[in-house]
Amino acid sequence: MRKSYFVYILSSLSRTLYIGVTNDLCRRVYEHKEGLVEGFTKKYRIKNLVYYEEYYDIREAIAREKQLKSWNRSKKCVLIERFNPGWSELSLT
Repeated sequence: MRKSYFVYILSSLSRTLYIGVTNDLCRRVYEHKEGLVEGFTKKYRIKNLVYYEEYYDIREAIAREKQLKSWNRSKKCVLIERFNPGWSELSLT
């Protein structure tokens, strides 16, 4: 069985964005939603999963995370809107 890695984007209600990488998307989103992750996401209440990509190589996932983090906000928003036009909450938690 192949291991999956996810690059994800979370958004607050005011659309402040956070980009991360994880090997367990459901667990990680749950941690953000419950405020178990100290720092930026907890401080700004960034809890809604609005975008994700799946990878089978951690190096590719990390490289993509770095790439997305280097983008300006408008480019990130276009990416999200192509994948999720209504910025709907995508997680099941």
